[in-house]
Amino acid sequence: MTSNGAQAIFIADAPGLDFLNSIATPLDHPVEWLGSGAGMLNWLDQSGLVDAEALDAFRRTALPGELDSVASQARTLREWFRDFVDRNRGVPLGAAALADLEPINRILARDEQFSQIVAQQETRAQGTPVLARQRRWRTPESLLLPLAQVMAELVCNENFSDVKACEGHNCTLMFVDRTRGRRRRWCSMAVCGNRAKQATHRERATKTQY
Repeated sequence: MTSNGAQAIFIADAPGLDFLNSIATPLDHPVEWLGSGAGMLNWLDQSGLVDAEALDAFRRTALPGELDSVASQARTLREWFRDFVDRNRGVPLGAAALADLEPINRILARDEQFSQIVAQQETRAQGTPVLARQRRWRTPESLLLPLAQVMAELVCNENFSDVKACEGHNCTLMFVDRTRGRRRRWCSMAVCGNRAKQATHRERATKTQY
């Protein structure tokens, strides 16, 4: 089912995996945050990957069906990348995996980024000049660019040995395990971790009855 404006899930500690988690099963039923153009814009807004001004401009100017088409492309891209991550997680990426990443490079080749001197927004140094990367958002398809960027950053900056899938029943969420000893098993201890504890408790209670 579609998200209907529900809060998206950002538990992966890596934006590229948060993108994969834009479809998830948090409470027994799958939720799709990219099910429509409007849903995609809301998810991009929550993720912080695209500034609100650019998203508002697309809401006003996109042709009928144009954003839905881009959302469909984003879902296809997401499931292609999920397959790549599933096949390669748990071990460091080797050179052989690079041949599979051409779809990301094709999208990145369309990018129109440039630098601008802007005022620092952080409170401690507010107003200080800093060099910031900007992007020209010429068409709705340019919304795929930040998605390709975070996927590329996951591939290049993270150790795939630390990429894991939640062990919760029916849970599809992925994350980078940054815990000491790399012992993280759940997307959230409050959700899947707690469910697992309850299931173990019920199983033990059943055994003691016999």
